[in-house]
Amino acid sequence: MRSHTATKGIERAPHRSLMKAMGYTDREINQPHIGIANSANELIPGHMHLDNIVKAVKSGITMAGGTPMEFSTIGICDGIAMNHKGMHYSLASRELIADSIEVTATAHPFDAIVMVPNCDKIIPGMLMAAARLNIPSIFISGGPMLSGKHPENSEKKIDLVTVFEAVGAVQSGRMTKDQLYNIENAACPTCGSCAGMFTANSMNCLTEAIGMALGGNGTIPEPMSQRIRLAKETGIKIMELLDKNITPDKILTKRAFMNALAVDMALGCSTNTVLHLKAIAHEAHVDIDLDLINEISDKIPHLCALSPAGEDRIEDLNLAGGIPAVMKELSDHDMLYTDCLTVTGENLEQNLETIIKQNQNVIRSVENPYHQQGGLAILFGNLAHEGCVVKQSAVLDSMLVHQGPARVFDCEEDATRAICDNKIHKGDVIVIRYEGPSGGPGMREMLTPTSSIAGMGLDASVALITDGRFSGGTKGASIGHISPEAAQGGLIAIIKESDQIKIDIPSKTIELLISKEEIAKRFSGWRKPEPKIKTGYMARYAKMVSSAGNGAIFKDNF
Repeated sequence: MRSHTATKGIERAPHRSLMKAMGYTDREINQPHIGIANSANELIPGHMHLDNIVKAVKSGITMAGGTPMEFSTIGICDGIAMNHKGMHYSLASRELIADSIEVTATAHPFDAIVMVPNCDKIIPGMLMAAARLNIPSIFISGGPMLSGKHPENSEKKIDLVTVFEAVGAVQSGRMTKDQLYNIENAACPTCGSCAGMFTANSMNCLTEAIGMALGGNGTIPEPMSQRIRLAKETGIKIMELLDKNITPDKILTKRAFMNALAVDMALGCSTNTVLHLKAIAHEAHVDIDLDLINEISDKIPHLCALSPAGEDRIEDLNLAGGIPAVMKELSDHDMLYTDCLTVTGENLEQNLETIIKQNQNVIRSVENPYHQQGGLAILFGNLAHEGCVVKQSAVLDSMLVHQGPARVFDCEEDATRAICDNKIHKGDVIVIRYEGPSGGPGMREMLTPTSSIAGMGLDASVALITDGRFSGGTKGASIGHISPEAAQGGLIAIIKESDQIKIDIPSKTIELLISKEEIAKRFSGWRKPEPKIKTGYMARYAKMVSSAGNGAIFKDNF
């Protein structure tokens, strides 16, 4: 076993002595050592309760004859970090999480590992680490929170995005501060990852779809005892994966990533999944080209209208059969590779044999989808020759094709101020630049400006493009990940106020409508701005990070 590196032989007596100082018995030292990466903290509602999940995982490991060894890693709440300096650090934390797990699991050579995340960057960071370590690995999330009930209409479900949009409604005079306060108190009623198909739930669902978690991982709500039972089953299952030597490289194949993308399109997941799946694929030595995403989106219909694209929440998806039911619908129409191995120890076809879809309204049939194409689209053009991404399932039909004058801002704060001060008009294309992976640095999420646009009723007439990124809670013609970014000399850097920009989502194009001669003239006078953060981790990150088109991973040479 891998752990024997630290436990076997007379020369390892000092190592065993240190383990005994922590209370481990000879039997526990001699059993397989199973690491548990726990991202529990008192900072994130999705992570407040993870110690309970880990306790259940430990029970499962112990029942199956292993020795659980828990360690911690960091986590950031994107909602709390939103719209201030803290958001620079959110995406960048993904690399720290992957590195910290690699370091711990190498210095303490576990035989296998259980990953316990729940939110945004923690999930992909742990998936990257699993691929990098390539020891038997399995995931169990903390689960989604329940949706809230609107204080003025108990039949209406609300979530965190409702609060963000209510802020815009107050700023435009469509809602009172007292009404906002009541929504604030009602929107997030339990622990768990935020209740819509935002980034955290998108990644937990895709972890299940790609084969690295048991059924239910992405959708069983946090308060349900079923999740504790799933955690125990996960602890038992990791011992089986160790016994059969089922490692991530046998699961994270090109076909598995294509399955995950197919489920992504059917669900209408967060645009952040493009960044994260590319980063995970890089660690797994799998090539995921952006053109492939469009090919899959063209073939896979959008089957679920989950917030922010619709009224259903993750709890509704769970009651309808969850991710297995979505995959069953796709596999029945030959839209998945069912020979892919999963952490159940069986392939996808075997996993889906007994699955039944419970609700035709929450999970529509392939013959009756919400949209014929998948939830995401990659756009190309002179503004983004390396690509950009939009959640097309959350764009109103009237905004799928749009041309308008640019309103240019060099940071998120300036754009948000202009929106809140009613300086944005119908037809405008808001441009927020120097917010990319390097220029931001950290590629901040922009739920505040997009929610303000929606809350003010402008999402039917205003587009927003950025080299930054968007929360999974964003809706409307919000186009992110513009690559190359402004700080790297992308065309977005030379857009001027009132330039015409044309967006054509069905044609997958985005263009700045000025001549090549004018482009050359403007670039001759362009100079890269000074870095916004000049010290510490983010200064180093800005020098090491690659473009969003490559998943914002660290460069191989820097």
